[in-house]
Amino acid sequence: MRDTSADREDLQADCASCFGLCCVALPFARSADFAVDKPAGKPCANLRPDFRCGIHAQLRDKGYSGCTVFDCFGAGQKVSQVTFGGTDWRQAPETARSMSEVFPVMRQLHELLWYVTEALGLAPARPVHKELRRALARVEGLTRGDAESILALDVNALRGEVNVLLLRASELVRAQVPGRKKNHRGADLIGARLSGADLRGASLRGALLVAADLGGADLRDADLIGADLRDADLAGADLTGALFLTQAQLNAARGDAATTLPAALSRPAHW
Repeated sequence: MRDTSADREDLQADCASCFGLCCVALPFARSADFAVDKPAGKPCANLRPDFRCGIHAQLRDKGYSGCTVFDCFGAGQKVSQVTFGGTDWRQAPETARSMSEVFPVMRQLHELLWYVTEALGLAPARPVHKELRRALARVEGLTRGDAESILALDVNALRGEVNVLLLRASELVRAQVPGRKKNHRGADLIGARLSGADLRGASLRGALLVAADLGGADLRDADLIGADLRDADLAGADLTGALFLTQAQLNAARGDAATTLPAALSRPAHW
């Protein structure tokens, strides 16, 4: 398996090059994740004039833990610097609405780029690399369109097409794992007791693993695309080679120094 960390540098958030779009475009409701209500398109009260968060170092303490588990996959800087050419919504208020509408679409496109780039680094998935490269070029091209063309996209249809390739890549990789692999695709495993479970090469695509006990579990080469890992216990779990795992999923979970992670991801500060 090739380390694709360098290939995905542009798919990591660069807040210094963004106009605080996640703090403006996205809505949130007062809950355990957010201290207040905020509608879509309204700037968060904590957003500073320089587009940085005024409580970034205290988000969890201030009741904004939901912000700590969000990842735009670099969509923020793409919309700010490419789609809108570096002109922010304060300088040009007439762009504010369009910018807020483009951002969530761009985020989905960048998430697809993240997954496809990872799949291209998987040697066993070589039979679908040609199609994956075509998909990568296509999606990358779409991200460079103007606001109108991006908003006109049928993103759900596009995700469906790309997902066929990602699923095939996953199957090819997991087929290399010896023994019978568990299939928990889309399963409701909320609060499940899976401590020490052998989930190597398993399909956990879209599984609900909220507050599940995965302490010490073997998740090597498991497919975790879209799995909900909020408050899941990953202490001591082995996630080496876990497929399509994202930083946002890790940030939403709980782990420790003994949790083994894929090379492209970082250990969350709150673990």
